[in-house]
Amino acid sequence: MKKPIYNLNSDTVGDITLDKSIFGLKLYPDIIHQYIRFQNAGSRQGSHKTKTRSEVNGRSKKPFSQKGTGNARQGSSKPPNFRGGAVSMGPQNRNHSFVLNKKEKKLAIKSALSGKVSDEQVIIIDTFKIKNFKTKELHKTLKKFDYKSALFIYSDEGIDNNFKLASSNLPNVSIIKQNGINVKDIVTYDKIFIEEKSVNEITKRLS
Repeated sequence: MKKPIYNLNSDTVGDITLDKSIFGLKLYPDIIHQYIRFQNAGSRQGSHKTKTRSEVNGRSKKPFSQKGTGNARQGSSKPPNFRGGAVSMGPQNRNHSFVLNKKEKKLAIKSALSGKVSDEQVIIIDTFKIKNFKTKELHKTLKKFDYKSALFIYSDEGIDNNFKLASSNLPNVSIIKQNGINVKDIVTYDKIFIEEKSVNEITKRLS
């Protein structure tokens, strides 16, 4: 499938043929959902923890006699029913991440990209190189593309430091290297701007 290539001034400067096996797949909502669960689970700290009976301060000695006090019998001052005692079945440190195989990851990314292409939300840009690092000027330039939020995917050769500096202060705009693309970012942002060389690199990696 052919798509036009634009420059940052929204002028057409050529066209590119996108691989249908990567940018022309049908949508797989279940695979995309599983990938986002995988990402979210991997980013969780899992450091929530409560103290067990062996960890709280207190004595293992009986707090009072077995009989004659009128109170229910107790073996120590550490159980949950005592003030300052342990927490029963509370959360413990754990790793929330789970395994997602490579084929599922690739299919999820390809499906998400294909969905954006079919919705006309993928824009191919020749290069992300600008003359200066003024955020105001870059904002005026990108306004022509009429986006609510944007993700810029670049290769090492297709971006310069000026673009990185200028885009860092733009609201609802992120830049990411092509080898770091993920489903969550693709789905979250309104429009995806892909630098021309990144398209070839993404195609090689996902084919």
